[in-house]
Amino acid sequence: MLLFCLILVVYCGTICGNLLIIILVSTSKNLHTPMYFFISQLSISDILLPTNIVPNMLHILLNNGGTITFIGCFTQFYFFGAIEAFECFLLTVMSYDRYVAICNPLQYVAICNPLRYTSIMTNAYCLKLSITSWLVSFSILLINVFTISSLDFCGPNIIDHLFCDLLPLLEISCSDTFIAELEVMLLSIPSVIIPMMIIIPSYVIIVFTILKIPSSTGRQKAFSTCSSHLTVVSIFYWTLFSVYVFPAKGRNLTISKILSLLYTVFTPLINPIIYSLRNRDIWKAIKELMFGHTHCQNL
Repeated sequence: MLLFCLILVVYCGTICGNLLIIILVSTSKNLHTPMYFFISQLSISDILLPTNIVPNMLHILLNNGGTITFIGCFTQFYFFGAIEAFECFLLTVMSYDRYVAICNPLQYVAICNPLRYTSIMTNAYCLKLSITSWLVSFSILLINVFTISSLDFCGPNIIDHLFCDLLPLLEISCSDTFIAELEVMLLSIPSVIIPMMIIIPSYVIIVFTILKIPSSTGRQKAFSTCSSHLTVVSIFYWTLFSVYVFPAKGRNLTISKILSLLYTVFTPLINPIIYSLRNRDIWKAIKELMFGHTHCQNL
């Protein structure tokens, strides 16, 4: 019951926090920029991910277990995997956005060139990047789910987990899972490895560029816009790698469940807090929403 109440409170906080971000970005003119557009897309995925997992998880906790249909289980796994893949692509797009905003992409030596930013990151281009990320992520997982659902499940079909995840599904299959595991590894290259190979060099160049900014005010402003994204990226990939990349053999089952809770329940709650905690634009938009534009100017 304690875990049930905790997850319920966190889920409600996640929905409210991310909905607030979406409303602020939609209504405040100050937030009509590519960076905040992508943050709102992240908030959408942070609403969809726990909504796909938490309701059934709460039912399981309340009843000390539960049943789910074969189709229901793989539908949950499909949307879970697709949303996770979308976040990988979106975080890559967001790092590219910060790269273009701070660096000149046409030169090997990073030079601040913010005037090119508006001509590159147009509204239409941002929308195309977002739609492409959604379509590619759902297409990749469709291949994965089709292969895993074709396996034989002739055993007790008891999933000792809080939701239908990749590893628990492979464990209860009585078929040879080599092809399915190989496919997962191959599909992780475009969905996880390549995004990481883009994000890391982008931020290395960004950091060196920021250090070359002569004024301390400029450096502080540039670091503040990138530090939030770096924090979100670090948390996301740390939880992702701790569950799927680092060896799971010998790991306590309770630890695996706790790690799963981190990236499905708690990370979507933390993301809007990270982006809004030290963000003056977000707080200004909140004041405008609460008190009106005129009163906000007086403040």
